[in-house]
Amino acid sequence: MTDVNHESTVPLTAGEAGDDMSSFYSEISSIQDSLRMFNDNVSRISDLHSRSLNNMDEASAQRNANQLDGLVEETSALSNELKVRIKNLQKKGGSGRDGQIRKQQTGLVKQKFVEAIQNYQQVEQQYRAKYKQRMERQFKIVKAVVNDDQGGQIFAQALQSSDRYGESRAAYREVQERHEDIKRIERTLGELAQLFNDMSILVEQQDETIETIQTAAMNVEKDTKSGTSLAFTSRCLSV
Repeated sequence: MTDVNHESTVPLTAGEAGDDMSSFYSEISSIQDSLRMFNDNVSRISDLHSRSLNNMDEASAQRNANQLDGLVEETSALSNELKVRIKNLQKKGGSGRDGQIRKQQTGLVKQKFVEAIQNYQQVEQQYRAKYKQRMERQFKIVKAVVNDDQGGQIFAQALQSSDRYGESRAAYREVQERHEDIKRIERTLGELAQLFNDMSILVEQQDETIETIQTAAMNVEKDTKSGTSLAFTSRCLSV
């Protein structure tokens, strides 16, 4: 039976190793570009959240919500792509000087990604709190909602004047919008928590690998010293 893995076991020549490192650096640069895009998206998401909290007519509010949904979905896909690409880099590893460079550069982009995830979490948590505060204020406007005999809801105070009725309807609409905003943020925070956990596991795995390599190196050094000592003792005894 032929060895199908024969090619993968052949050591790389200097030229092949150089090409391999060139591809690695190219991927690192591309990941850094994607990280910048991720952070830019988070800034835009923050701006859309802020705009959502401003008073807008129904059509403008819907356009803003659609833009926010699209951007959140795009950023979610980008984050999953970054996770896979960084994980693939970590799997390749390597030995010698090139291997150390790979570990260092992969660790740097991994740390930048973790920081970007944490920043996104903070933005979402901040606006979740603001949406809840805004929803509570709007609830105060429509607190006169009571159940009628038919089981439906009417605004008792709003019936007193058309102006009051319009204000109550607008407040009620915003309560519903804020509720949807909070649900969206909760979904995003759930995804980010899982993503952060996945990246933390990758960091732990890399740390364990480095620790294993360091331990093995220390054992080799220890065994070498023991072997030298044993050889010296043998020579002394043979004299």
